Amino acid sequence: MIPDNVTQNLDRLKVAIVHEWFVDYSGSERVVEQMLNLFPQADLYAQVEHLPDDLRWFIQNKKVNTSFIQKLPGSKTHYRRYLPLMPLAVEQFDLSGYDLVISSNHAVAKGVITGPDQLHICMCYSPIRYAWDLTHQYLRESGLTSGIKGWLAKYILHKIRMWDYRTANGVDHFIAISNHISKRIKKVYGRNATVIYPPVDVSTFKLHPEKEDFYLTASRMVPYKKIDLIVEAFSMMPDKQFVVIGDGPDFEKVKTKAGRNIELLGYQPTDVLRQHMQQAKAFIFAAEEDFGILPVEAQACGTPVIAYGKGGVLETVIENETGTFFYRQQPDDIIETVKYFESHAGRFDPGRIRRNALRFSTERFQNEFRAFVEKTIDSAHGSTPVKRLQIKGRRTSPKRELEEVN
Repeated sequence: MIPDNVTQNLDRLKVAIVHEWFVDYSGSERVVEQMLNLFPQADLYAQVEHLPDDLRWFIQNKKVNTSFIQKLPGSKTHYRRYLPLMPLAVEQFDLSGYDLVISSNHAVAKGVITGPDQLHICMCYSPIRYAWDLTHQYLRESGLTSGIKGWLAKYILHKIRMWDYRTANGVDHFIAISNHISKRIKKVYGRNATVIYPPVDVSTFKLHPEKEDFYLTASRMVPYKKIDLIVEAFSMMPDKQFVVIGDGPDFEKVKTKAGRNIELLGYQPTDVLRQHMQQAKAFIFAAEEDFGILPVEAQACGTPVIAYGKGGVLETVIENETGTFFYRQQPDDIIETVKYFESHAGRFDPGRIRRNALRFSTERFQNEFRAFVEKTIDSAHGSTPVKRLQIKGRRTSPKRELEEVN
Protein backbone atom coordinates (compact mmCIF):
# COMPACT_ATOMS: atom_id res chain seq x y z
CA MET A 1 0.00 0.00 0.00
CA ILE A 2 1.21 3.51 -0.83
CA PRO A 3 1.43 5.49 2.41
CA ASP A 4 0.07 9.03 2.25
CA ASN A 5 3.41 10.68 2.97
CA VAL A 6 5.26 8.84 0.20
CA THR A 7 3.93 11.40 -2.27
CA GLN A 8 6.38 13.83 -0.72
CA ASN A 9 9.16 11.87 -2.43
CA LEU A 10 8.37 9.54 -5.32
CA ASP A 11 11.90 8.15 -5.13
CA ARG A 12 10.75 6.19 -2.06
CA LEU A 13 8.13 4.27 -4.02
CA LYS A 14 8.72 0.59 -4.66
CA VAL A 15 8.20 0.43 -8.41
CA ALA A 16 7.92 -2.44 -10.89
CA ILE A 17 7.99 -1.84 -14.65
CA VAL A 18 6.54 -4.71 -16.68
CA HIS A 19 7.53 -4.69 -20.34
CA GLU A 20 6.55 -7.22 -23.01
CA TRP A 21 10.04 -8.38 -24.00
CA PHE A 22 13.53 -6.93 -24.16
CA VAL A 23 15.20 -7.93 -27.43
CA ASP A 24 16.10 -4.60 -29.08
CA TYR A 25 15.90 -0.83 -28.68
CA SER A 26 12.80 0.43 -30.49
CA GLY A 27 9.91 2.78 -29.75
CA SER A 28 8.47 1.15 -26.63
CA GLU A 29 11.94 0.53 -25.24
CA ARG A 30 12.64 4.26 -25.49
CA VAL A 31 9.61 4.82 -23.29
CA VAL A 32 10.90 2.32 -20.72
CA GLU A 33 14.28 4.06 -20.83
CA GLN A 34 12.64 7.33 -19.76
CA MET A 35 10.53 5.59 -17.11
CA LEU A 36 13.78 4.30 -15.61
CA ASN A 37 15.27 7.78 -15.70
CA LEU A 38 12.28 8.92 -13.63
CA PHE A 39 12.23 5.87 -11.36
CA PRO A 40 15.79 4.48 -11.25
CA GLN A 41 14.84 2.34 -8.25
CA ALA A 42 12.36 0.34 -10.37
CA ASP A 43 12.67 -3.41 -10.92
CA LEU A 44 12.11 -4.77 -14.43
CA TYR A 45 9.94 -7.67 -15.54
CA ALA A 46 9.43 -9.11 -19.04
CA GLN A 47 8.44 -12.31 -20.80
CA VAL A 48 11.97 -12.70 -22.17
CA GLU A 49 15.21 -10.71 -22.16
CA HIS A 50 17.77 -11.28 -24.90
CA LEU A 51 19.44 -7.88 -25.17
CA PRO A 52 22.97 -7.84 -26.58
CA ASP A 53 25.57 -6.43 -24.22
CA ASP A 54 25.91 -3.21 -26.21
CA LEU A 55 22.21 -2.38 -25.69
CA ARG A 56 21.90 -3.01 -21.97
CA TRP A 57 22.77 0.62 -21.20
CA PHE A 58 19.21 1.81 -21.80
CA ILE A 59 17.93 -0.40 -18.95
CA GLN A 60 20.82 0.83 -16.77
CA ASN A 61 22.32 -2.69 -16.87
CA LYS A 62 19.56 -3.87 -14.56
CA LYS A 63 18.64 -7.49 -14.11
CA VAL A 64 15.34 -8.34 -15.82
CA ASN A 65 13.01 -10.76 -14.06
CA THR A 66 11.76 -13.04 -16.84
CA SER A 67 8.95 -15.57 -17.20
CA PHE A 68 9.24 -19.31 -17.82
CA ILE A 69 9.15 -18.54 -21.57
CA GLN A 70 12.78 -17.39 -21.26
CA LYS A 71 13.83 -21.03 -20.84
CA LEU A 72 11.70 -22.50 -23.63
CA PRO A 73 13.33 -23.63 -26.90
CA GLY A 74 13.77 -20.86 -29.46
CA SER A 75 12.76 -18.05 -27.11
CA LYS A 76 15.63 -15.88 -28.32
CA THR A 77 14.39 -15.57 -31.90
CA HIS A 78 10.87 -17.01 -31.95
CA TYR A 79 9.41 -15.75 -28.67
CA ARG A 80 6.26 -14.49 -30.44
CA ARG A 81 5.32 -18.09 -31.21
CA TYR A 82 4.66 -18.52 -27.50
CA LEU A 83 1.82 -15.96 -27.56
CA PRO A 84 -0.75 -18.55 -26.38
CA LEU A 85 1.34 -19.07 -23.21
CA MET A 86 2.01 -15.41 -22.49
CA PRO A 87 -1.20 -14.65 -20.55
CA LEU A 88 -0.35 -17.48 -18.17
CA ALA A 89 3.30 -16.43 -18.01
CA VAL A 90 2.65 -12.79 -17.14
CA GLU A 91 0.29 -13.80 -14.34
CA GLN A 92 3.11 -15.68 -12.61
CA PHE A 93 5.03 -12.51 -11.72
CA ASP A 94 4.69 -11.88 -7.97
CA LEU A 95 4.39 -8.09 -7.70
CA SER A 96 2.75 -8.02 -4.28
CA GLY A 97 5.66 -6.12 -2.71
CA TYR A 98 5.40 -3.04 -4.95
CA ASP A 99 3.58 0.25 -4.40
CA LEU A 100 3.45 1.22 -8.09
CA VAL A 101 3.24 -1.13 -11.06
CA ILE A 102 3.72 0.34 -14.54
CA SER A 103 2.88 -1.95 -17.44
CA SER A 104 4.41 -1.09 -20.82
CA ASN A 105 1.81 -2.81 -22.96
CA HIS A 106 1.08 -3.72 -26.55
CA ALA A 107 0.39 -7.40 -25.94
CA VAL A 108 0.00 -8.94 -22.47
CA ALA A 109 2.00 -6.85 -19.96
CA LYS A 110 -1.09 -5.23 -18.42
CA GLY A 111 -2.29 -8.70 -17.38
CA VAL A 112 -0.08 -8.77 -14.27
CA ILE A 113 -1.95 -9.38 -11.03
CA THR A 114 -2.05 -6.48 -8.56
CA GLY A 115 -3.90 -5.93 -5.30
CA PRO A 116 -6.43 -3.24 -4.27
CA ASP A 117 -3.80 -1.25 -2.37
CA GLN A 118 -1.40 -1.11 -5.32
CA LEU A 119 -1.47 1.46 -8.10
CA HIS A 120 -1.35 -0.04 -11.61
CA ILE A 121 -0.74 2.40 -14.48
CA CYS A 122 -0.76 0.99 -18.01
CA MET A 123 1.24 2.78 -20.71
CA CYS A 124 -0.67 1.39 -23.67
CA TYR A 125 0.85 1.52 -27.15
CA SER A 126 -2.20 -0.35 -28.44
CA PRO A 127 -4.55 -3.12 -27.41
CA ILE A 128 -3.10 -6.36 -28.78
CA ARG A 129 -3.70 -5.67 -32.47
CA TYR A 130 -3.50 -9.17 -33.94
CA ALA A 131 -6.26 -10.21 -31.53
CA TRP A 132 -8.51 -7.22 -32.26
CA ASP A 133 -8.64 -4.95 -35.31
CA LEU A 134 -5.88 -6.74 -37.27
CA THR A 135 -7.18 -10.28 -36.61
CA HIS A 136 -8.28 -11.04 -40.14
CA GLN A 137 -5.20 -9.45 -41.72
CA TYR A 138 -2.99 -11.50 -39.40
CA LEU A 139 -4.80 -14.72 -40.28
CA ARG A 140 -4.56 -14.00 -44.03
CA GLU A 141 -0.85 -13.14 -43.94
CA SER A 142 -0.13 -16.23 -41.84
CA GLY A 143 -2.15 -18.54 -44.12
CA LEU A 144 -4.52 -19.40 -41.26
CA THR A 145 -7.91 -18.59 -42.75
CA SER A 146 -9.00 -22.24 -43.06
CA GLY A 147 -8.14 -25.78 -42.06
CA ILE A 148 -7.42 -27.23 -38.64
CA LYS A 149 -4.54 -24.84 -37.94
CA GLY A 150 -6.72 -21.92 -38.96
CA TRP A 151 -9.55 -22.90 -36.61
CA LEU A 152 -7.05 -23.47 -33.79
CA ALA A 153 -5.53 -20.01 -34.37
CA LYS A 154 -9.00 -18.42 -34.37
CA TYR A 155 -9.90 -20.17 -31.12
CA ILE A 156 -6.66 -19.06 -29.45
CA LEU A 157 -7.25 -15.46 -30.54
CA HIS A 158 -10.82 -15.67 -29.25
CA LYS A 159 -9.55 -16.78 -25.82
CA ILE A 160 -6.89 -14.05 -25.82
CA ARG A 161 -9.57 -11.42 -26.55
CA MET A 162 -11.58 -12.62 -23.56
CA TRP A 163 -8.50 -12.56 -21.32
CA ASP A 164 -7.37 -9.17 -22.65
CA TYR A 165 -10.75 -7.57 -21.97
CA ARG A 166 -10.97 -9.07 -18.48
CA THR A 167 -7.50 -7.96 -17.43
CA ALA A 168 -8.27 -4.34 -18.37
CA ASN A 169 -10.21 -4.28 -15.09
CA GLY A 170 -6.94 -4.72 -13.21
CA VAL A 171 -5.60 -1.41 -14.54
CA ASP A 172 -6.29 1.67 -12.43
CA HIS A 173 -5.30 4.22 -15.08
CA PHE A 174 -4.60 3.95 -18.80
CA ILE A 175 -2.17 6.19 -20.67
CA ALA A 176 -2.42 6.20 -24.47
CA ILE A 177 0.43 7.22 -26.77
CA SER A 178 -1.95 9.15 -29.06
CA ASN A 179 -5.59 10.14 -29.42
CA HIS A 180 -5.74 7.45 -32.09
CA ILE A 181 -4.86 4.81 -29.48
CA SER A 182 -7.10 6.42 -26.87
CA LYS A 183 -10.07 5.77 -29.16
CA ARG A 184 -8.98 2.17 -29.63
CA ILE A 185 -8.71 1.68 -25.85
CA LYS A 186 -12.23 3.06 -25.44
CA LYS A 187 -13.52 0.79 -28.22
CA VAL A 188 -11.88 -2.40 -26.92
CA TYR A 189 -11.88 -1.96 -23.13
CA GLY A 190 -14.57 0.67 -22.58
CA ARG A 191 -12.03 2.72 -20.60
CA ASN A 192 -10.92 6.34 -20.86
CA ALA A 193 -7.20 7.04 -21.30
CA THR A 194 -4.98 10.07 -20.77
CA VAL A 195 -2.84 10.86 -23.81
CA ILE A 196 0.90 11.29 -23.19
CA TYR A 197 2.89 11.25 -26.41
CA PRO A 198 5.99 9.02 -26.31
CA PRO A 199 9.46 10.61 -26.06
CA VAL A 200 11.35 11.53 -29.20
CA ASP A 201 15.00 12.54 -28.90
CA VAL A 202 14.52 15.64 -31.04
CA SER A 203 17.66 17.25 -29.57
CA THR A 204 19.90 14.88 -31.58
CA PHE A 205 18.12 15.63 -34.87
CA LYS A 206 19.35 19.15 -35.60
CA LEU A 207 17.74 21.72 -37.86
CA HIS A 208 19.19 21.72 -41.39
CA PRO A 209 17.42 24.34 -43.56
CA GLU A 210 19.33 23.59 -46.79
CA LYS A 211 17.77 20.64 -48.61
CA GLU A 212 19.04 18.52 -51.48
CA ASP A 213 17.13 17.17 -54.45
CA PHE A 214 16.02 13.76 -53.17
CA TYR A 215 13.17 12.21 -51.22
CA LEU A 216 13.65 9.76 -48.34
CA THR A 217 11.89 6.97 -46.52
CA ALA A 218 13.21 4.75 -43.73
CA SER A 219 11.67 1.74 -42.06
CA ARG A 220 11.94 -1.91 -41.26
CA MET A 221 10.65 -3.62 -44.38
CA VAL A 222 7.55 -5.47 -43.24
CA PRO A 223 4.20 -5.53 -45.09
CA TYR A 224 2.24 -2.91 -43.13
CA LYS A 225 5.00 -0.29 -43.60
CA LYS A 226 4.10 -0.22 -47.34
CA ILE A 227 7.66 0.50 -48.50
CA ASP A 228 6.95 -1.41 -51.72
CA LEU A 229 4.05 0.97 -52.39
CA ILE A 230 6.26 4.05 -52.05
CA VAL A 231 9.00 2.51 -54.23
CA GLU A 232 6.44 1.63 -56.89
CA ALA A 233 5.17 5.22 -56.90
CA PHE A 234 8.65 6.74 -57.26
CA SER A 235 9.57 4.23 -59.97
CA MET A 236 6.76 5.88 -61.93
CA MET A 237 8.47 9.27 -61.39
CA PRO A 238 11.93 8.59 -62.89
CA ASP A 239 12.89 12.28 -62.72
CA LYS A 240 12.81 12.23 -58.90
CA GLN A 241 15.59 10.75 -56.80
CA PHE A 242 14.45 8.52 -53.95
CA VAL A 243 16.52 6.99 -51.13
CA VAL A 244 15.31 4.04 -49.01
CA ILE A 245 16.97 3.16 -45.69
CA GLY A 246 16.05 -0.08 -43.93
CA ASP A 247 16.08 -3.84 -44.14
CA GLY A 248 13.69 -6.67 -43.38
CA PRO A 249 11.68 -9.56 -44.81
CA ASP A 250 10.27 -7.47 -47.69
CA PHE A 251 13.65 -6.19 -48.93
CA GLU A 252 13.82 -8.43 -52.01
CA LYS A 253 10.20 -7.68 -52.87
CA VAL A 254 10.94 -3.96 -52.68
CA LYS A 255 14.11 -4.38 -54.72
CA THR A 256 12.20 -5.89 -57.64
CA LYS A 257 10.05 -2.75 -57.88
CA ALA A 258 12.89 -0.23 -57.69
CA GLY A 259 13.68 1.84 -60.77
CA ARG A 260 17.06 3.36 -61.61
CA ASN A 261 16.17 6.54 -59.72
CA ILE A 262 15.84 4.63 -56.45
CA GLU A 263 18.74 3.91 -54.11
CA LEU A 264 18.27 1.10 -51.58
CA LEU A 265 20.81 1.55 -48.79
CA GLY A 266 19.64 -1.29 -46.54
CA TYR A 267 20.24 -0.99 -42.81
CA GLN A 268 22.21 2.12 -41.82
CA PRO A 269 23.41 3.40 -38.43
CA THR A 270 21.60 6.30 -36.81
CA ASP A 271 24.12 8.94 -37.88
CA VAL A 272 23.64 8.03 -41.56
CA LEU A 273 19.85 8.09 -41.18
CA ARG A 274 20.07 11.44 -39.40
CA GLN A 275 22.21 12.95 -42.17
CA HIS A 276 19.78 11.84 -44.87
CA MET A 277 16.83 13.16 -42.85
CA GLN A 278 18.52 16.55 -42.59
CA GLN A 279 19.24 16.76 -46.30
CA ALA A 280 16.09 15.25 -47.83
CA LYS A 281 13.56 17.40 -49.66
CA ALA A 282 10.78 15.50 -47.85
CA PHE A 283 10.26 12.32 -45.82
CA ILE A 284 7.70 9.84 -47.22
CA PHE A 285 5.63 7.75 -44.80
CA ALA A 286 2.92 5.32 -45.97
CA ALA A 287 2.10 3.26 -42.87
CA GLU A 288 -0.82 3.60 -40.49
CA GLU A 289 1.06 3.92 -37.21
CA ASP A 290 -0.14 4.24 -33.63
CA PHE A 291 2.18 7.24 -33.21
CA GLY A 292 5.15 7.23 -35.61
CA ILE A 293 8.56 8.38 -34.33
CA LEU A 294 10.30 8.73 -37.70
CA PRO A 295 8.04 11.53 -39.02
CA VAL A 296 8.74 13.50 -35.82
CA GLU A 297 12.50 12.97 -36.18
CA ALA A 298 12.32 14.17 -39.79
CA GLN A 299 10.46 17.30 -38.71
CA ALA A 300 13.08 17.94 -36.03
CA CYS A 301 15.54 18.27 -38.94
CA GLY A 302 13.24 20.84 -40.57
CA THR A 303 12.21 18.28 -43.19
CA PRO A 304 8.55 18.21 -44.27
CA VAL A 305 6.61 14.93 -44.24
CA ILE A 306 4.41 13.44 -46.96
CA ALA A 307 2.32 10.82 -45.15
CA TYR A 308 -0.68 8.53 -45.33
CA GLY A 309 -3.36 10.54 -43.56
CA LYS A 310 -4.45 8.03 -40.96
CA GLY A 311 -3.32 7.11 -37.44
CA GLY A 312 -0.96 8.95 -35.14
CA VAL A 313 0.65 11.00 -37.91
CA LEU A 314 -2.46 13.19 -37.99
CA GLU A 315 -1.43 14.36 -34.52
CA THR A 316 2.25 14.96 -35.28
CA VAL A 317 2.11 16.56 -38.75
CA ILE A 318 0.26 19.82 -39.44
CA GLU A 319 -1.16 19.74 -42.96
CA ASN A 320 0.22 22.40 -45.31
CA GLU A 321 2.55 23.66 -42.56
CA THR A 322 4.85 20.79 -41.65
CA GLY A 323 3.73 18.31 -44.29
CA THR A 324 0.88 17.05 -46.39
CA PHE A 325 -1.22 13.89 -46.61
CA PHE A 326 -2.50 11.34 -49.11
CA TYR A 327 -5.59 9.39 -48.12
CA ARG A 328 -5.37 6.11 -50.02
CA GLN A 329 -2.46 3.69 -49.94
CA GLN A 330 -2.14 3.71 -53.71
CA PRO A 331 0.82 4.72 -55.95
CA ASP A 332 -1.29 7.26 -57.86
CA ASP A 333 -2.21 9.05 -54.62
CA ILE A 334 1.45 9.32 -53.61
CA ILE A 335 2.36 10.67 -57.04
CA GLU A 336 -0.36 13.31 -56.93
CA THR A 337 0.62 14.36 -53.40
CA VAL A 338 4.29 14.68 -54.35
CA LYS A 339 3.26 16.93 -57.26
CA TYR A 340 1.13 19.01 -54.91
CA PHE A 341 4.00 19.26 -52.45
CA GLU A 342 6.41 20.50 -55.11
CA SER A 343 3.97 23.10 -56.36
CA HIS A 344 3.54 24.46 -52.81
CA ALA A 345 7.08 23.90 -51.50
CA GLY A 346 7.45 27.54 -50.45
CA ARG A 347 4.98 27.22 -47.62
CA PHE A 348 7.04 24.61 -45.72
CA ASP A 349 9.39 26.60 -43.49
CA PRO A 350 12.13 24.45 -41.86
CA GLY A 351 12.12 26.48 -38.63
CA ARG A 352 8.34 26.14 -38.26
CA ILE A 353 8.60 22.42 -38.97
CA ARG A 354 11.22 21.94 -36.23
CA ARG A 355 9.19 23.91 -33.71
CA ASN A 356 6.34 21.47 -34.24
CA ALA A 357 8.64 18.52 -33.53
CA LEU A 358 9.78 20.03 -30.21
CA ARG A 359 6.29 19.31 -28.83
CA PHE A 360 7.35 15.67 -28.53
CA SER A 361 10.65 16.04 -26.68
CA THR A 362 12.05 13.65 -24.09
CA GLU A 363 11.84 16.29 -21.37
CA ARG A 364 8.16 16.91 -22.15
CA PHE A 365 7.45 13.17 -21.73
CA GLN A 366 9.31 13.02 -18.43
CA ASN A 367 7.44 16.00 -17.02
CA GLU A 368 4.01 14.80 -18.17
CA PHE A 369 4.52 11.21 -17.05
CA ARG A 370 5.81 12.18 -13.62
CA ALA A 371 3.00 14.71 -13.18
CA PHE A 372 0.48 11.99 -14.09
CA VAL A 373 1.88 9.61 -11.45
CA GLU A 374 1.86 12.39 -8.85
CA LYS A 375 -1.72 13.31 -9.69
CA THR A 376 -3.02 9.74 -9.47
CA ILE A 377 -1.32 9.18 -6.10
CA ASP A 378 -2.53 12.52 -4.77
CA SER A 379 -6.05 11.72 -5.93
CA ALA A 380 -5.98 8.31 -4.26
CA HIS A 381 -4.80 9.68 -0.90
CA GLY A 382 -6.00 13.27 -0.86
CA SER A 383 -2.46 14.37 -0.06
CA THR A 384 -0.62 17.56 -0.87
CA PRO A 385 0.78 17.50 -4.41
CA VAL A 386 4.40 16.43 -4.45
CA LYS A 387 7.08 18.92 -5.11
CA ARG A 388 8.11 18.89 -8.77
CA LEU A 389 11.60 17.49 -9.08
CA GLN A 390 14.11 18.79 -11.58
CA ILE A 391 14.55 16.44 -14.54
CA LYS A 392 18.24 15.68 -14.97
CA GLY A 393 20.28 14.84 -18.04
CA ARG A 394 18.80 17.44 -20.39
CA ARG A 395 21.36 19.43 -22.30
CA THR A 396 19.04 21.91 -23.98
CA SER A 397 15.64 23.08 -22.82
CA PRO A 398 12.68 23.28 -25.26
CA LYS A 399 12.52 27.03 -24.56
CA ARG A 400 16.15 27.49 -25.61
CA GLU A 401 15.62 25.33 -28.72
CA LEU A 402 12.61 27.39 -29.69
CA GLU A 403 14.76 30.48 -29.41
CA GLU A 404 17.37 28.85 -31.62
CA VAL A 405 14.98 28.29 -34.51
CA ASN A 406 13.19 31.63 -34.22
